[in-house]
Amino acid sequence: MKSLKHINKYFYKYRWRFLLGIVFVGVSNYFAVDGFTYARKAIDFIKANSGNPDKEFLLHQLLIYAGQILGLAVLSGIFLFFTRQSFIVMSRLIEYDLKNEIYEHYQQLDMAFYKRNNTGDLMSRISEDVGRVRMYIGPAVMYILNTLFRFILTIVVMLHVNPTLTLYVLLPLPILAVAIYYVSNTINKKSTQIQEQLSNITTYAQEAFSGIRVLKAYGRENYSVNQFENQSLEYRKRTIDLVKTESLFQPIMILLIGLSNVFIVFVGGKLVMEGKVSYGNIAEFILYVNALTWPIASLGWVTSLIQRAAASQTRINEFLHTVPEIRNNVETSTAEQQALIQLQGINGIEFKNVNFTYSDSGIKALNNISFKVNKGTSLAIIGRTGSGKSTVAGLICRLYDVNSGQVLMNNTDIKKLNLYDIRSQIGYAPQEVFLFSDTISNNIAFSADTDNNNDAIEKAAKNAAIYSNIIDFPLGFETIVGERGITLSGGQKQRISIARAILKQPQLLIFDDCLSAVDTETEEEILHNLKQVMKGKTSIIISHRVSTVKNADNIIVLDHGEIIEQGNHNQLLDKRGIYFELHQMQLLEEEKIEK
Repeated sequence: MKSLKHINKYFYKYRWRFLLGIVFVGVSNYFAVDGFTYARKAIDFIKANSGNPDKEFLLHQLLIYAGQILGLAVLSGIFLFFTRQSFIVMSRLIEYDLKNEIYEHYQQLDMAFYKRNNTGDLMSRISEDVGRVRMYIGPAVMYILNTLFRFILTIVVMLHVNPTLTLYVLLPLPILAVAIYYVSNTINKKSTQIQEQLSNITTYAQEAFSGIRVLKAYGRENYSVNQFENQSLEYRKRTIDLVKTESLFQPIMILLIGLSNVFIVFVGGKLVMEGKVSYGNIAEFILYVNALTWPIASLGWVTSLIQRAAASQTRINEFLHTVPEIRNNVETSTAEQQALIQLQGINGIEFKNVNFTYSDSGIKALNNISFKVNKGTSLAIIGRTGSGKSTVAGLICRLYDVNSGQVLMNNTDIKKLNLYDIRSQIGYAPQEVFLFSDTISNNIAFSADTDNNNDAIEKAAKNAAIYSNIIDFPLGFETIVGERGITLSGGQKQRISIARAILKQPQLLIFDDCLSAVDTETEEEILHNLKQVMKGKTSIIISHRVSTVKNADNIIVLDHGEIIEQGNHNQLLDKRGIYFELHQMQLLEEEKIEK
């Protein structure tokens, strides 16, 4: 239950609804239990007046008793309705808050976290696990309180009638307590295993659907179906194991209730003969025990709900308690937050002896890198695959933090700047393009904080050399691109991503090898437009193609995380080093393509 303490803040938030629910469940049970006393009075009345010849009087009196019993049942039902409205609605409100809390926390977590955890598991925790927690907040809490009130009220009345008979009725309860303890522990372990396997199924299905083109291209549909079936079989096996455990609980409850009824009939009969209780009391006790049957029998189901919720909340807490590695260094108070240096424009970027190693893989991406980019200039970074080019972009956007050295922006360590100020002034077109399953217009406008401006969107599309393609679509800018832009070609997706970055009108524009799927002619057009768009601003172009970087003010050549060469296009050609070799190789490739 320790993991479920996280929910207590929400109980406090909705405390008035919760307290009203407690009042309603108490009143509902009071009327329900009070109705049994009128049943006893009716039976005792019949026994006392069995020889009375005035049948009309007897019938009239019985109708009064029946009306009282019915009235109390109706009142109990009305307050039971209010009880459900209080607790079930509260559970839905808390479910809403908890999902938002998890999603908001997901947004704060860094890239390293997303590399360690798969999407299916993230989805499972915010959907399936939260759903199981809701069952604890609503039904489980409601039934626990219902059982508690029913038990207390019933025992008080039973003790008032006859303590001896009450003692015999309660004899099976210690057995019940032991059974609940052992069964709940077993349910907890099995519930955790089920949730883990459910997460595996969600992950597998999500990856299969995302990679459906690869799956079909290799003709692996049957293999995928078999793998999913194996995952589902494991889930079925674990679920059946849990059901077997749960199925033991209710028969035990019914057996214990049956024993209580036996004691009532046997011990109660003796007490009637001794004149210590009435016939009506025996019937009253049977009604009390039967009234306890469902609340007590439901303990098995409630225990299962709680244990499943505890297992799910443990999984949720695991991520909620994950502290992002990349964050504003001061996060303890509003005043200290304001003490972070506000970034007003980007006047320059400098790397000083930067070293960086990816924590998840242990690969050293950058080794003692130093360079400077002044405002209004363009820097190009070129190198072979795996040379560390994209890592530079990630460090500038502060998707990662350096292991040693410094990244300076406006002569200030980037860690001392407000993280959101940095990212709000950068337009980033990443190497791996991601488009949302939405319209082209909305995908381009995603980077802007203001409402969609059609003129600005069209202008960005023209600068990215994608406008003519878009207007050829039947729906133009309102064309739905499908999941991850599946309906578009690689070059079209890249240019929409570029338009998104341009629309933001950033102080710093980063192109991270986002022209690789674009032909040379279109590339020249985009780079020409970029000069106009970024006049007076800073741009960083990362590529493995010389044609992309040749017009930059300064070019850095990376190899195995180190700067091998640096200068402009002509200077690097004169050096006849790696840059020259890349240039010659690409010229030969272009000649072959032309032939």
